[in-house]
Amino acid sequence: MARYTGPKTRVARKFGEPIFGPDKNLERKNFPPGQHGMNKKRKKTSEYGVQLREKQKAKYTYGILERQFHNTFEKASRSKGVTGEVLLQFLESRLDNTVYRFGISPSRAGARQLVSHRHITVNGKVVNIPSYQLKPGDIIGIREKSKSLESIIDSLTTRKTSKLPWLEWDDAQMAGKFMNLPERTDIPENIKEQLIVELYSK
Repeated sequence: MARYTGPKTRVARKFGEPIFGPDKNLERKNFPPGQHGMNKKRKKTSEYGVQLREKQKAKYTYGILERQFHNTFEKASRSKGVTGEVLLQFLESRLDNTVYRFGISPSRAGARQLVSHRHITVNGKVVNIPSYQLKPGDIIGIREKSKSLESIIDSLTTRKTSKLPWLEWDDAQMAGKFMNLPERTDIPENIKEQLIVELYSK
């Protein structure tokens, strides 16, 4: 299963945002990476560069590589609605992202691993495909044998995720419901999706 495994703080410093979650190193070195760091004079980024940077930020944020991201964009462009918003809806409705949103794992990478290792169920059936697209009404749960996993219990106990209007979590059942596709205004990620649309439109 292809995924980014390189240095995360360096990428976060490149974008100036904690796109992989809280990062103490980023707080300490909140300037671009490289030998000259914050002293290096940066050339003005071209329009293409700005658009490419936004696409890369979205890819790193959701943990998706180029081909899969491009396929998701193509699917969004063929769907009804505003392409950029639909793209983010598709990314948000991925199973691994939703497991992360529920706080079952503290990171998207951890959520992807839980799904791949068959710890997560959808409507009572084990699903081990991180990119599985959820539909409104789907119930996401933790497999019975996995409910006692220390990593899952710790994450649910210490989670600091804010309540999102398209998700509903039941602590007693250790399961959540994917209520509906999220509105763009409800998605907390700082991504300018229109720049990505403009990039692919060239």
